[in-house]
Formats: sequence, C-alpha cells, structure tokens
Amino acid sequence: MYNTYSSVKVDLEAGGTTLFPGLSHAENDLRWGFIRKVYAILSAQILLTTLVSAITVLYTPLNHLLFGTSWLLLLFIILPLILIWPLTIYHQKHPVNFILLGLFTICMSVTIGVVCAKTEAKIVLEALILTSAVVAGLTGYTFWAAKKGKDFSFLGPILSASLTVLIIAGFIQISFPLGPISLAIYSVLGAVVFSAYIVYDTDNLIKRHTYDEYILASVMLYLDIINLFLEILRLLRLMQSGN
Repeated sequence: MYNTYSSVKVDLEAGGTTLFPGLSHAENDLRWGFIRKVYAILSAQILLTTLVSAITVLYTPLNHLLFGTSWLLLLFIILPLILIWPLTIYHQKHPVNFILLGLFTICMSVTIGVVCAKTEAKIVLEALILTSAVVAGLTGYTFWAAKKGKDFSFLGPILSASLTVLIIAGFIQISFPLGPISLAIYSVLGAVVFSAYIVYDTDNLIKRHTYDEYILASVMLYLDIINLFLEILRLLRLMQSGN
C-alpha cells in the first residue's frame, strides 16, 4: 500500500511554487510546510496499513482467529467509528493525537487485511494499481486546478448527501442483499463519490485547513483512499465472479 501511495506524491519540495492566486510568499511557504507534514503522516498511515494488512493475510493463526471469532472481527470494524470521536476532540493534543491515530489506523488495517485475505491476490494487486492511478491523477489535477484559481468547496454539500445515500444503501444491503448488478452499480457510485472526496479534501488541504489540523487532514485523505480502494476491490471481485 505504501508503494502504491508513493506514486501520488506531488512535488512537495517545490516550496516556491504558488499554491493558488493571491497567496503571499510567506503564507505560501507555511502552507507548503503544512502540506508536507500532512503527506508525511499519511504516508506513515499507508505504510502501517500495508504491514498490518500483510500480517493479517499471511499469519495463519491470526487469520483463523479473526475468521473464527465473529465478535472480535466486529470489534475491529466498530472501533474506528468510536475512535473518530476522541481523535476529533484531541487532534491538537500531543502525543494523544498520534496514539489515537495509530490505534485508528491499526483497526482499519486489520479490517482491510480480512477483506484482502478473502480475495485473490491478483485482484488485490489490480485494485492497488487502479487506486494508485486514480489518486495520483486526482491529486495532481487538484493541485494544478488550485494554482489556476479553481475552487471545489461547492462539492461539500453534494458529497455529504451522496455519502448519506451510500450509508443508507449499505444498511439496506445488510438486511436485503442486492443482486450482483445492483451491487456493481453501488460500487461504481461509491468509487465516484470517494474519488470526488479526494479532490474536495485535497482542495481543503491546500486552502482551508488551519495549520494545527494536520491530523484531521491526514485522516480525511486516508479514509478517502482506503474507501476508494475497497470499492474498486469489490467491483473487481464482482467482475471476476461474473467473468
């Protein structure tokens, strides 16, 4: 996962490049420093996710424990939702913020590892490559668009509504399982929504996040990338099962 993300880095050393029109030289340098910090934290999250997911997939006793103990797997699924709350509150309190971020990332990574363990290695690799390409393209585009004066703040309400619909549809899927075609459409829509979130959150990173919100900014982008990967993985699995 780390190698996948490494290809999406923009030229973060180019501190002299103006991020968007009207930004002073001093503010521009500060903003580039903030962006570098966020992407450094995000890279560490991706690396940790790679390691934990690989252990979950390859270490047989842990694999059997998670598959054989439904409550333990459910705990790892629920914990990230719980940890988001204190992480939001203490995102400025060091070192509590990094401890919470590590726990959040590990719980997410175990869940991802379980999903990957149930999937053919070839499909996982294809999903990683596609996710890398999409994230690289969207990240580069957003930095370019910001430099040209484009703004993506209008996406906020649209994406919030779209995410709410996806969550409701997800609960419906649990109670009344969708057919393969409906599930494929759901995955495509999910991939589109999280792709748009990458643009929106990258735009916020460039223009709107304050300098002490580096934890929140990295978590937002991490969730965008992970959810995009999972939607692409599910779509590829459906395509594979349906030949």
